[in-house]
Amino acid sequence: MPVTWRGRLGRAALDTLVGTAIAVGALLSIVLFVTTTYFVVISVIGIGFLALPYCTRAVRWLADLNRRAAARSGVPVGRPYRDEPQEIEKDIVGWMRRCKWILTDPATWRDLLWLLLNCLVGLVGFVPAALLYYAGEGLFLACGLWQPIAQGGQGRWYASVTVDSWPAAFAAGLLALVVLTGWIFLSPLVLKGYAYFVQFLLGPTRQSELAFRVQHLAETRSGALDFQAAELRRIERDLHDGAQARLVSLGLQLGAVDRKMAQDPEEARRLLRQARTSSVQALSELRDLVRGIHPPVLAERGLADALRALGLASPLQVTVVADLHDRLPDPVESAVYFAVSELLTNALKHAEATRVEILAWCEEDILHARVTDDGRGGADVSAGTGLEGIRRRLASFDGTLKIDSPPGGPTVMKLELPCALSSPKTSSS
Repeated sequence: MPVTWRGRLGRAALDTLVGTAIAVGALLSIVLFVTTTYFVVISVIGIGFLALPYCTRAVRWLADLNRRAAARSGVPVGRPYRDEPQEIEKDIVGWMRRCKWILTDPATWRDLLWLLLNCLVGLVGFVPAALLYYAGEGLFLACGLWQPIAQGGQGRWYASVTVDSWPAAFAAGLLALVVLTGWIFLSPLVLKGYAYFVQFLLGPTRQSELAFRVQHLAETRSGALDFQAAELRRIERDLHDGAQARLVSLGLQLGAVDRKMAQDPEEARRLLRQARTSSVQALSELRDLVRGIHPPVLAERGLADALRALGLASPLQVTVVADLHDRLPDPVESAVYFAVSELLTNALKHAEATRVEILAWCEEDILHARVTDDGRGGADVSAGTGLEGIRRRLASFDGTLKIDSPPGGPTVMKLELPCALSSPKTSSS
């Protein structure tokens, strides 16, 4: 879609505002650099530790604003900081641990280097505003402002033209239009060049990216192992409390039949009927257990029919709309199936919902699933429900779980998973 002149003007005007903010931030960089460096130096004798966390918070706030400005110019810049240690004590020991975490993070020192260089480089943000001002000055001179200035006996110098007559004012106006055109086209380029400077100093290095990936793999592997252990415990519990108890009861009933066969045939027949009922229940529980491991409908008929089977088995009013024309890899279908199953359980147990809508479709090699209920809302991943487990298991496949659950309103949970994935990343770790 071609960019209109109106769109270019709006973009240049916004770039001018952003550039001015960047330049003001460059002036602030001087203060932050001097202040932070001072407290880092005097932290050797212990005094600087009192103010260092506050200075670091201000520095990272300014750095984050510049990262957002770079992302607006089409240069995304990630945050390279290490995660803050958990459960830091609210005393002097915890304060010292926080300062140690700050000083041992390489990104802290790169922030200081960026502050030092940004004092000069960030001033390029004034370039769009300067071009706009200079173009405006030439246009005002061309409109007749040169006359009161020239009454003093000397015209105003604009570019290479001395504006002391109408022909010179006309030439100044043409030059101002050239400057204005330069402002329109150069403003985005100036900000993009600054964005690459921000990316070079404030973006994550290869070492930090590798550390983040290792941490992500460790977290997803831990989540996968926890899920595997929980599944094993569930299978053992279901076997012990369900099918195994039924089979033991069946053996006892058959022993009683053997003793009653000659003495009381009617009682023996009654026990046989009970044994047959117990065998049917044991077989049903074994089928449910196997279905929980890998549902047959998922293996035989695919994810769409498996989701419809979930809706039929649920006591809620479930509507399933699945637009999945091709079969997906087994790990992807299994991950989405069990995630949707747990979301239905949460809607029934916690949200007190009565109706649920399930949508599933593939778009640009991404499998999307959306579960919407009419419950009481307020779902929160950090509230201790099974949502955190779902999020961790999806993360092991590079998937995401997004929740929109206002209190008292409908809950919308969106799952996204790459369609081309054949196995979880944790399997190789």
